Amino acid sequence: MAETKFIHFEDDGMIPNNESLAVVLYPGAFKDNPEKIDETFNNNDWTNSWTNGVFDYHHYHSNTHEVLGVRSGSAVLLIGGEQGQKLEVNTGDVAVLPAGTGHKKISASDDFQIVGAYPGGVSPNKKIGDLDERPYVLEDIQNTPLPQKDPVYGKNGPILDNWK
Repeated sequence: MAETKFIHFEDDGMIPNNESLAVVLYPGAFKDNPEKIDETFNNNDWTNSWTNGVFDYHHYHSNTHEVLGVRSGSAVLLIGGEQGQKLEVNTGDVAVLPAGTGHKKISASDDFQIVGAYPGGVSPNKKIGDLDERPYVLEDIQNTPLPQKDPVYGKNGPILDNWK
């Protein structure tokens, strides 16, 4: 299992993040076989998957968690809003973002491609941190069900132990 990292982000007043659940990073989880990312996510019931890039503006989903797996290239992402943390991601890295977690692309290589998916195939909403989104999104985030499987490791994955 790749070294797993957990990062907590607090509500910054615009981007709510998720004060209960940590962002989970799996550096190099698919380093040797990035072509297996989509299949693995889907086999672990993280579906409604897509392959593309990451928006270059802050956004989040209040109704579902999201997994992002780097299929190719590299990027610098800002996670957690303007006061969040810059993360460099490379081919094979995976990030699991709990509902409410802000994210945007700061820069990327020309060949950057990411695979995204959602537990149970939920269709994500897209929120951008407008004040009129509250308090609805705060309630929505808290009511988002926990996934039944880790997107990378299935029934024995770290998010099942960490997300309670």
